[in-house]
Amino acid sequence: MEAKYNEPTGLRPEGGRVLDAPLVRMNIPDFITQIKAEAAWTNSDRNAITVYKTDGLRMVLVALHKGAVMAKHTAAGIISVQVFDGEINFTTDEESVILKKEGMIALHKGLPHSVTALQESVFLLTVATSPAK
Repeated sequence: MEAKYNEPTGLRPEGGRVLDAPLVRMNIPDFITQIKAEAAWTNSDRNAITVYKTDGLRMVLVALHKGAVMAKHTAAGIISVQVFDGEINFTTDEESVILKKEGMIALHKGLPHSVTALQESVFLLTVATSPAK
């Protein structure tokens, strides 16, 4: 398998980060430091970085300022949300769950949900989708 890397962008001109390989090492504390040092964190209510992306699975580290809201939406696959820091309110049409550090949930594909940061928060969003055919 050939390793796949991210492309340089205006927000992350360095590029070259491994997104897919036989083994991808992810240093979450370093990624948290990185996204909190970027202009998007300073100028917005959130910032995020994709830490792994392959056919059928994507992992995105998301940081939200207190009060930030990810409006109701659906995901293209089963998701999990694991909180590394802070406190979020994860809401579906059926229930609302407050997740604190080390809390985690899973949600089936296509279910509407929203996220509100009750404190400055960081979580790992994992989306499992069907592999490309």
